[in-house]
Amino acid sequence: MRMSQLFYYPQKEMPKDVEAISHMLMLKSCMIERVASGIYNFLPLGFRVLKKIEDIIRREMLAIGAQEVLLPALHPSELWKMTGRWDEYGEELFKLTDRHNRMMCLGPTHEEIITALVKAKINSYRQLPFMLFQIQTKFRDEPRPRFGIIRSREFIMKDLYSFHADEESLNEGYYKVYQAYKKIFDAIGLDYKIVEAESGPIGGDVSHEFVIIAESGEDEIAYCSSCSYSATTEKAEYKSVIVEDNEELLPIEKVYTPGLKSVEEVSNYLNVPPSKLIKTIMIKADGRDIALLVRGDSEVNLKKIEKLLGVKNVSLIEDSETSVPLGFVGPVGLGGIEIIADPEIKGIKNGVVGANEKDHHLMNVNIGRDFEPTYFLPIRKAKRGDLCPRCGGELIISKGIEAGHIFKLGTKYSEPMGAVFQTATGQLKPIIMGCYGIGVSRLVAASIEQNNDKNGIIWPRNIAPYEVYILPTDWTNKTIRDFAEGLYDRLLQKGYEVLLDDRDERAGVKFMDADLLGIPLRITIGNKFIKSGIVELKNRRRSDILEVSAEEAIDRLEEVF
Repeated sequence: MRMSQLFYYPQKEMPKDVEAISHMLMLKSCMIERVASGIYNFLPLGFRVLKKIEDIIRREMLAIGAQEVLLPALHPSELWKMTGRWDEYGEELFKLTDRHNRMMCLGPTHEEIITALVKAKINSYRQLPFMLFQIQTKFRDEPRPRFGIIRSREFIMKDLYSFHADEESLNEGYYKVYQAYKKIFDAIGLDYKIVEAESGPIGGDVSHEFVIIAESGEDEIAYCSSCSYSATTEKAEYKSVIVEDNEELLPIEKVYTPGLKSVEEVSNYLNVPPSKLIKTIMIKADGRDIALLVRGDSEVNLKKIEKLLGVKNVSLIEDSETSVPLGFVGPVGLGGIEIIADPEIKGIKNGVVGANEKDHHLMNVNIGRDFEPTYFLPIRKAKRGDLCPRCGGELIISKGIEAGHIFKLGTKYSEPMGAVFQTATGQLKPIIMGCYGIGVSRLVAASIEQNNDKNGIIWPRNIAPYEVYILPTDWTNKTIRDFAEGLYDRLLQKGYEVLLDDRDERAGVKFMDADLLGIPLRITIGNKFIKSGIVELKNRRRSDILEVSAEEAIDRLEEVF
């Protein structure tokens, strides 16, 4: 491709909502263009990267025996109502009505569609197991689209579904996909962690996330510094350590804390460490009000609450739903409400809590003397410095981007939808399923998050839009131009993907664009070529430059790669 013909119109001014480096660089390098909030055009450079990632994924899916299909993006509501997800999925589900007044949705995921397909075609254990996958557009009405294509309302996803007669077969299929995912992420050149995860609205008992380590990520993961244990902070376990304060109990005291609601504000104002504060978080769990107590330096884990209490709908109570302003709620005198406390607060002596009165807190509050929890449960999220539940090593907390998620669904969808098979003994049993997703478009951004510098993108070779960038410093010079043209033709003949900068532009502009686009290898043809037949080879990831004779330039490319 020649730069003079490339659809390349770099964006210089960034929108105010640009937060992630990948979002900024993709707009700046003309890889994507915003259509509306969370909706983007993929332009030629970005689309080439996207297709290369798709090709890597497709290759590994086919290698494990999966067969490719293409399912509809438009789903009839009847299928979603069979599984109960029409109402359960929430406001992220795009719902619409057709001209015949039939309710439809735009598919955020395809469990119902694929299960209906398999129900119609499979009836015997002899037809199992098998795997079907697709690469297709999904839709989710995100409440807050952000970070460009990392969290958008329309995105490309690969989803694979496996179908089995028994748990042993499911485990074998799950392991195959697990290993294939590792090959995919390795081939793309990503730094990632595989972590135990909550299944969320997809369902199932066992799931793992493939998380790309990145500061812009919205996921938090915990992993051990000594062993292989890793999980999302929602799923992560830890060894609980209760360290008791060695203090004499002091009389309770009400203090004025005007407008101070956050742990940081109250801690600074009263000159006490956050670990001395007892946070009271009010929630509704399947309709009942509950007060949760954790230390001020900890966060409540609502996913754990769901599991520990065996409830489905857990939500934070809003200010409008309580007579006491949130931030000033405390357990002392909180009558008629169930109180669940994290065991760690047992160690707090003379703690600080909300006074159940606006602009006031209580100091020197103690469990047993001033209030008593209904019971204790480990309800906080894992945090940095916790002890690993397996080996006792230290847990490290990192931010990351969820790019892949695999689930053992069991019969969550086949049972309500009647997808059954006949066993060898003539019994009818629901088909056992697995589900495996990769955020294809998200991987483009995730790679940029891990591969960039102050000048632009640094693409791994496997997914770069082009492999080689030929940079003639003066296109008007016939000697430089003729050699650049000949080199371009020879590289194309050898199978390289080449971008020739044939623009009549200043050399400085070309160097800036070469760095911004992140093409792995740059060949510069300039004054040194005119004087002594020397061209410069540079790997985008390195600062050094290799000077070689024009005749050996092609032979030395792989060395520089």
